Parts: sequence; structure tokens; C-alpha cells
Amino acid sequence: MLNIQKKMSNPFLALLGLPATAVGFALSTQIAALSWILSNKYHLDIHDVAFVWLAGPIAGIFGQVIVGLLSDNVWFMGGRRRPFIIIGGLVSTIAFLTLPHIRGISHITGISDIILIASVIALFLDLSINVTFNPARSIIADLTPEGKVRTSGYVWMQIMSGFFGVFAYFLSMVFGNETLLYIAAGIVFLTAVFPVLFIQEKKEQDEAKAEEQAKFGVAQIFKEIFPLYGFLVFGFFSLFFHFFPLALAAWHNPVLIAALAYSVIIGIIIIIQGLKKASNRNEFQKIMLAHSFTWVAFQSMFILSGFFIENQILPHIHTNITANWFAEKLTGTTQNTGATVGNIVSLGFFILNFIGAIFPLILQSIAKRIGRVKTYICALAFSAIGYFYIAYFSRVEIDFYIGMFLVGIGWSAVISIVFAIMSERVNPAKMGLYMGVFNLAVVLPQMMSNGVANVIKATGNHQLLYIFCGLLVTTSVVFWMFVKEPESSGAVTAVPKGH
Repeated sequence: MLNIQKKMSNPFLALLGLPATAVGFALSTQIAALSWILSNKYHLDIHDVAFVWLAGPIAGIFGQVIVGLLSDNVWFMGGRRRPFIIIGGLVSTIAFLTLPHIRGISHITGISDIILIASVIALFLDLSINVTFNPARSIIADLTPEGKVRTSGYVWMQIMSGFFGVFAYFLSMVFGNETLLYIAAGIVFLTAVFPVLFIQEKKEQDEAKAEEQAKFGVAQIFKEIFPLYGFLVFGFFSLFFHFFPLALAAWHNPVLIAALAYSVIIGIIIIIQGLKKASNRNEFQKIMLAHSFTWVAFQSMFILSGFFIENQILPHIHTNITANWFAEKLTGTTQNTGATVGNIVSLGFFILNFIGAIFPLILQSIAKRIGRVKTYICALAFSAIGYFYIAYFSRVEIDFYIGMFLVGIGWSAVISIVFAIMSERVNPAKMGLYMGVFNLAVVLPQMMSNGVANVIKATGNHQLLYIFCGLLVTTSVVFWMFVKEPESSGAVTAVPKGH
């Protein structure tokens, strides 16, 4: 064991966060490049692009829970989380190398359906990300004590992941999205595979952790995620809607509204139950549902912002485009319309991830004074303000960047603080499993973004994207107001009945 691991020093926490950083860079690359390459190189429309992105949530439904369960109970290649991180990193590398060659793959295989090939590659990419992300987050909880050290571990994870995300968008603006995919293949391979070779995992679980090893089957998983049933139903409806749009057109909006209404009503019921009888299980369900509304917003933003830029901002600007400056100055290449849209999106997400990288330290300091839950609520409120600002005031390039700055404050908390809060509400012996179950609060809501895309396509109103995002994050903020601050301690405590 390295001395830095024994001391739980900052260098070790940074090393511990590198595998999650690889996933963060992979996600940033996917966000920067996937929608752009599908719409500009392969000419898919907004509905088809959103359908391809459904591969991610589908991969997450199966990958996160299964990998979480397996990584809690296996030991090979010298670790419990290590093998899944290494395998996921390798598959991500291959997926990035194949994305620019979808048309070539079509010719070689004889499959003419570009959407099908893109969906399969996106599925493998998302499977690899999901295979890696759960163990990468779980290993931090495994090897750090509850409280300040664990929070610091997730903060370090977000700082590095944020800066690598910033780097991804910078590379996108300078070299273009196709080149970014090749660079990403190398960076993901290096940051996912090699760091875990220097981290020593615990083979033996503590007795206190081993007390609750009851079987956790599919039925129990469905019982745990009942607050997310609305998102699950609409997600599968979206799959059928893609293939039978005319037959199901009349059902689309009613099913979408019913799914959201179910989620809100169940949220209110869970809050009332928590007021009557507090438990870790009730807190976990509140956190899971509040988190789900946040991810409908963020995923919709990631997928559809390019279409918003193209229709709402680009018509108002013709010269002196800031986002094109990097590419034109460093490469001497004049940027066309398609490249301009990609550059503006990349600069906006560059700002979002830059704020996401530096703000965790600020939020950590604030959390020491007012608590992590209140800090999280305040940060998320800035995201809601940012979304509404873009929706109602974004007409030129700078407006979009101002909105992304505000959204970035909430983003810095969404992928750092929330895991520290959630991890103290579940059985430590099943951390990987519960990370997987909790991730369903990310992947199932992501499937709702297909519904957002369908509404925008039907109405032709791209402003609706950020109006929806603002309303969804505001709903999340309201639910978070009823989440209780966990009492952290250095020792493992017994988990109340229900988890």
C-alpha cells in the first residue's frame, strides 16, 4: 500500500478520483461530439439524434446495477472495482476510435441504416462508461471514512473531472470534434487503466459491513426504484414511439405529462412518509427522486443545445464569433456554419465545466458552515436561474455563456456533493449495488429527453428546451428542501431498518 493511501492525503484522493475523471472526460467528449457528428456529418434530425442518445440510458439501466452488484461480491485482478474500471476504459477507447467511421462501417457490414450503427456504437460507449463509472465512484466510498474525508474525495473527483471536461471542450474548439474523438481514446485509456494499478483495495469487508448480506434480487431493485416508475414507463414508450410515430402520436404528450405527474405525486407521498417516520430508506428515495428531475434537465441540455444555438442564436450573429476565434487563430481554418454551432456549444460547455471544476472547493467551504444539503440546494438554484436566463434573454452569443456560467454552479454540486450525501444513507457493504440503483435516477430520467425533443420538433419552438430545464431543476430544488442532513462520523454506524 502506498504511504499516501495510508495517510489519506490529498495526492491519494486525487489518484483515487482519476478513474472517475476518465469517465468525466469521456462524457464531455460524447456531449461535445456525438450530437454534432450525427447532425452535421450524417445529417440526422433532432428526433433521430435524441433516439441515438437513448442508448445511454438503456445501457445504464442494465450496466450500472449489474456491475454494482457484481463489484460488491467478486474479487479478481487484485480488486473488487479494479477489473470493471479497466474493462470499461478499454471498451470506451475502442468506441471513440470507431465513431468517426460510421459510414465506413456501414459499407463494410452492408448495413445501410446509419441510425442503427450509430446506436450500436453509442450503446457500447455508454455501456463502457456505465461499467466504469459505478466502480469509479464506489471505490472512493470504499476507501474513505464517512464525513469530511469522503466529501473531500468526491470534491477531488469533481475538480479533476471538471478540468478534464474543460480540456475536452477546448480541444473540440481548436481541433474539431473528429480529432477530439481520437484524443479522447488515448486520454481515457491512460486515466482509467493505469491509476487503479497503484490503489490497494480491501479484500475483507468489516464485520459491521458484513452483517447485512441478504440477497438483493431484481424484485427488490424494482421495489427500491418505485419513485422512478414514471420515467421508466415513458422511456420504453419513447422506444416504441420512434418506430411507430404516427400510430402513437396522440399518446405522446399524455404519457409524458402522466409520467411527470406520477413522479411529483410520488415525491409528495415520500415526503409525507418521511415526516411521519424518518429512515435512511426514505431519505434515499427522496434524494433519488430529487436527483432524477435534475438529470432530465441536464441530459436534455447536453443533447439539444446545438439545435437551440442553430435556431435561436446563430440567426442573430454573423461576424466576430468568439467561439470561432480559437480554431481560426490556431489552425487558420475558416469555420463554416456547422463548425460554428459546434464551437459555440463547446465554448458554452467549456464554461460550464470550468465552473464545475473550481466551485467544488468553494462549495466544500460553504458546506462546513451551513451543511451539504443546504449548500447543494443553493448551488442547484443557480442552475435554475441560468436555464431561465438562457430561455428568455439569450439572443446573442454572450447571453448563452452567461447562462452556462450560472448553470455550472449547480453542475459542480450535481456530480460531487450528491454522492457524499447519498453514500451515508445506504448499507456500506452494498455500496456498489446502491450506486447502481441510485444511477437509475440518472439514466431513467435521461430517457425523458427524447420526449422533450419530440415536443420541440412538433412545436418548432427551441426556446422550450431551456424553459423545461428551468422548471425541472426548480422542481428538484423543492424536493431537496425536504432532504435531511446526514450525521457523519468517522466510524461505520448501523444502518436503520429499511437499508
